[in-house]
Amino acid sequence: MELRVLRYFLAVAEAESISGAAQFLHLTQPTLSRQLMDLEEELSAKLFIRGRKVTLTEKGLLLRERAREIIELSDKTAGEISAPDETLAGDIHIGGGETDAMRLVAKVAVDFRKKYPLVRYHLHSGNAEDISDRLDKGLLDFGLLITPTDLRKYDSIRLPASDTWGLLCRKDSPLAKLKAIRPKDIWDLPLISSHRRLVSGELSKWIGRDYESLNVVATYNLIFNAALMVEEGLGYALCLDKLVSAVGSETMCFKPLKPRLESTIKIVWKKYQIFSQSAEKFLLSLRDQWGED
Repeated sequence: MELRVLRYFLAVAEAESISGAAQFLHLTQPTLSRQLMDLEEELSAKLFIRGRKVTLTEKGLLLRERAREIIELSDKTAGEISAPDETLAGDIHIGGGETDAMRLVAKVAVDFRKKYPLVRYHLHSGNAEDISDRLDKGLLDFGLLITPTDLRKYDSIRLPASDTWGLLCRKDSPLAKLKAIRPKDIWDLPLISSHRRLVSGELSKWIGRDYESLNVVATYNLIFNAALMVEEGLGYALCLDKLVSAVGSETMCFKPLKPRLESTIKIVWKKYQIFSQSAEKFLLSLRDQWGED
């Protein structure tokens, strides 16, 4: 498969139209159609369902996911290799879960860019599984992960920050009057919880009940949409502080757990990672700031 053809494929998948993609790519429609048919023949798979609009088959959906990763990795590699040697330039790719600790990395990035103004940063937000997957595939240089998570594949630096677990609830809830939430307060509540297995295990230990016995009405991977569910009255979200701006909200508030439950934050990278020059120097800046685990 040629990268050029994969880009054609992605353009058609996004436009849902061969004519629309051909116009965007500055190709004739017959030329683009021929390229797509050759791709299907090469893969021995039907990728498109052609009708009033073009939709992807199941194998087409799989190729779209893989093609995005291939193109992204190709562009990242090209940027690393083509960066001029005499002046530090290039791209640094950082992924992270939702945590206010990203501010600490941002401060290092600001100072770093003062020294090397040609360096650019590319940020990707996701949960721990997504960030780990992108690290493993080489799509990210660094990942910001919130514990508990499996760090055996990575080297890491612990950031001087931690996130506190608590309960996001509506202000008209009886729990909103409490200063802190104890385990028994939420035993029978409709809960909205992280779908991460390791996180669920930590919360289960704190609550003192098996996770399966709790009234979990919904799970989430990122908190914003879960907060909307709380606001509409679906349940109470177990989440980290500072992620939802409950301060000043007319309908929601955040109450910390008691006993206190905290998660540490680490910036990680693959063991034996071969960095670009810009990413290597950025790592040195991180180590100068916080050392290494």
